Amino acid sequence: MKKMLTAGCWLRRLPAMFGFLLVTLSSFNVYATEKLIVYITPGLDLPFWRTLGGGVKDMALANDYQYLVLDSKNKDENQTAHIKTAIAKGAAGIVISPTDSKAAPAILELASRAKIPVVIADIGTNGGDYISYVKSDNYKGAFGVGVALAAALKEKGWDNEQFALCTISLARKNGQDRTNGFRDAMKEAGFTNEVAIMQMQNYSIEETYGFVNQILTEHPKLRALFVEVDKPTLGALKAIREKRRQGEVLVGSFDGIPEFVDYLKAGTIIAVGMQQPYLIGSKAVEALLASFKGNAPAKQIVVPILIATNKNIQELLPVANKTVFGVDSK
Repeated sequence: MKKMLTAGCWLRRLPAMFGFLLVTLSSFNVYATEKLIVYITPGLDLPFWRTLGGGVKDMALANDYQYLVLDSKNKDENQTAHIKTAIAKGAAGIVISPTDSKAAPAILELASRAKIPVVIADIGTNGGDYISYVKSDNYKGAFGVGVALAAALKEKGWDNEQFALCTISLARKNGQDRTNGFRDAMKEAGFTNEVAIMQMQNYSIEETYGFVNQILTEHPKLRALFVEVDKPTLGALKAIREKRRQGEVLVGSFDGIPEFVDYLKAGTIIAVGMQQPYLIGSKAVEALLASFKGNAPAKQIVVPILIATNKNIQELLPVANKTVFGVDSK
């Protein structure tokens, strides 16, 4: 009787044990695949990162790879968790836009230990193991915006007037390049009267609206403003409107969103350094695919920036719609 009871107990446990086995096998199938490319992005709240992800996705799917995007929400700890998730899923390769350049080497080390190739897209890293870095020439793009803004100031007869910047994180290499490029262009044109610099933390419209309100209040003679990313520029324009300073404060921006087209045509924005995030994403995957075949892609791949003004925006639109705005990318 005792043996029968023991056998009965064992038999009754079979369904639960079998179910556990199924769950385990199912989890393994979900988390382990060699046909997966993961994109780890700083924040999907900005159109730029969504469009870059679209380039990664389209190129991955076109080459029969699955695609997964993980949003770090501009937090280093989320980025670290996402690298671990990509490793657990057995990703064939990772494209990452780091939350900042200082945090990147530690996460690159995790991927290197797992022998997963990584391509850096846009922001850059202070070190670490990666197969390629796909970037825009942020310095040259911001320099071009500075040249256009300085020329517009001079057309109005304003020489060496006050200007200010709202920058992206200066812990990021692209933030350093944009800031230096713009400053150098203004300096070459004879504009040295920089009165304020504000560094974004959450890259929101509301944050930059507050920054620009403060700058305009503290510096009522301000004549020019450079905002280093697209969507927050809308907050800057709102602050300028509310202070009734339209036409008195000239604005330059970086990256690009469809709303900028009409603003450029109207002269509300003087110039925009438009990166081509869709191309950055697609070229990042091209580099991964080359590495899968045993080839060595270029260590650095530079994607050109379009300097858009009211004089050329119409002719740039056919290209910008896809490569800047991601119109054809889902």
